[in-house]
Amino acid sequence: MTTHPHRQVIIIGSGPAGLTAAVYVARASLAPLVIEGEPSSTSDQPGGQLMLTTEVENFPGFPEGVQGPELMQRMRDQAARFGAEYLTEKATKVDFSSHPRRVWVREDEYTADVVIVSTGARSLMLGLPDETRLIGHGVSTCATCDGFFFRGQEIVVVGGGDSAIEEASFLTKFASKVTIVHRRDKFRASKIMQERALSNPKISVRWNSQVTRLIGDSKLSAIELTDTVTGATDTMNIGGLFVAIGHRPNTDLFTGILDMDDNGYLVTQPGSSRTNIPGIFACGDVQDHTYRQAITAAGSGCMAAIDAERWLEHHHTTANK
Repeated sequence: MTTHPHRQVIIIGSGPAGLTAAVYVARASLAPLVIEGEPSSTSDQPGGQLMLTTEVENFPGFPEGVQGPELMQRMRDQAARFGAEYLTEKATKVDFSSHPRRVWVREDEYTADVVIVSTGARSLMLGLPDETRLIGHGVSTCATCDGFFFRGQEIVVVGGGDSAIEEASFLTKFASKVTIVHRRDKFRASKIMQERALSNPKISVRWNSQVTRLIGDSKLSAIELTDTVTGATDTMNIGGLFVAIGHRPNTDLFTGILDMDDNGYLVTQPGSSRTNIPGIFACGDVQDHTYRQAITAAGSGCMAAIDAERWLEHHHTTANK
């Protein structure tokens, strides 16, 4: 096992939250180590979910839009300019039970006074061939992010819970028609959400159906639907497909260590990024199951950095009294 020099701050994760935290912490001359994830990982890759996004038009400061990977690279470079260091690996174990806090990357041990957790969340996907290839090219997991690109087109939303119904209703602002594809014969969504959707003239429902194939070369052009009762298949020509079957926070590393809600999201104290363990902070989608936007993640990364700075300053002052 290799032990590395002690740090004041370690940041686990490098999406908009983690990199914004890195900018603020680095500018405070705290030289954070960012354990940014593995390029081959589907859940904890460097840059987070924006690395799978093409055009980002709703991040302030980019009136012409910006490519997701470019935005993350610029944030990464900005933090590096102020002294952030990066480890392109995935954290494999943590121990927050004593001081200093310990984080492992396989057999290598890293220690810090403060740890900021920004490991994000991932959208649950259909698991179909070409699904990842077509993300950003007709396939999306975020209506708020991408609905604008589908003006006047016929689109499909997959799912049957509140999120799917909400996304379908939102997308009627842009699409000419929205079809909800659900594998059962009734929704799981709340009654009021169902009534709202079913009364919308732009929304139709394909019950007892599931998407079994994506069709398109450089862009999605159609989907294959299979009836879950009869097994019959047919093809639907569409402009876009929105997968809304849920999200899963990347919190397995912290099970039994940090407090989580029933869905696995880290619990932070109201109005702050503080977790149940002093000196451990959480930001971004790993603790936000409501907004899930790059800009809100970045904002919470700023909060975590400021909370961490103040925690360090207080404990340094106390220790020297």
